[in-house]
Amino acid sequence: MMRIKTASNHRVRRELDKRAPKLVETSKKTLFLHGTKTSSVLNSVLTEFYHLKKGTAIKYSRKNENVKPFESGGETSLEFYSLKTDCSLFVYGSHSKKRPNNLVLGRTFDHHIYDLIEVGIENFKSMNSFSYDKKLAPRIGSKPFFAFIGEAFESVDELKHLKEVLLDLFRGEVVTNFNLAGVDRMYVCTALTSNKIYFTQFALRLKKSGTPVPRMELVEVGPSMDMVVRRHRNPDDGLRKVAMKSAPDSTKKKEKNVVKDPIEGKIGKIYIPEQKVGDVPFMDKSKGVKRERREAREAKPAQKKPKQQEEEVAE
Repeated sequence: MMRIKTASNHRVRRELDKRAPKLVETSKKTLFLHGTKTSSVLNSVLTEFYHLKKGTAIKYSRKNENVKPFESGGETSLEFYSLKTDCSLFVYGSHSKKRPNNLVLGRTFDHHIYDLIEVGIENFKSMNSFSYDKKLAPRIGSKPFFAFIGEAFESVDELKHLKEVLLDLFRGEVVTNFNLAGVDRMYVCTALTSNKIYFTQFALRLKKSGTPVPRMELVEVGPSMDMVVRRHRNPDDGLRKVAMKSAPDSTKKKEKNVVKDPIEGKIGKIYIPEQKVGDVPFMDKSKGVKRERREAREAKPAQKKPKQQEEEVAE
């Protein structure tokens, strides 16, 4: 039998707890990997995506022959890197004659492959090809807007899947409050066909409008490219159910012995203590018996006593 290794001290146990799945997620990190062969276009895409994710990303520049996400047995090395770097997102680039400029975007749950989507890069333009004020460059920690233009993002499964992955990849850390000045960029995805989108980035310039709300102008800063969906793999239903489990509301008071059924609705359990009939004291003179005797006596006709009858005869 296989021996299960446990943490040897408290420090190792704390590190393992940090990497374990959590109901309230922390900020997700992204791992960038190169395949056996890559092109100059693909290297530029990986580099610029890494700069957009700087601070929450790790990039490996060496070639990885054993990483093959869509093939059986090719996920082992990828899951190992995910566990080693504690990254729940990954971007893998490869180039071949059959699939040129191939980019694989994926997510992991508990350091196992959750879902995958493969896109081809066409008409790529780097950030250096756009002329703009360098002060408008995105800052680390800023929050972006997202705009998905086209009905295909709601009707086509491949684009719906790509939309979810892109939102997870670029949204950054989830916050409740933020400064308006920190929202300085915007990603725009336009559905060109049922399997092709146009991806680009804009910088937001705030100008005076004469009102408390400033006027916003969009300045394209890149990178821009066309993404053609080639292959995608949805998560398993059982794994999706576990991964989508949300944390309970801490402010809501918990109801004991109450469950919710999709058909019958709210169901509760009532616990009745054991009835000890043998310990109940028995009363000799019960009120019920007295009442029955009184009613029986009133129902009989009135009879005179024998003594009174003899006195009447003597008279």
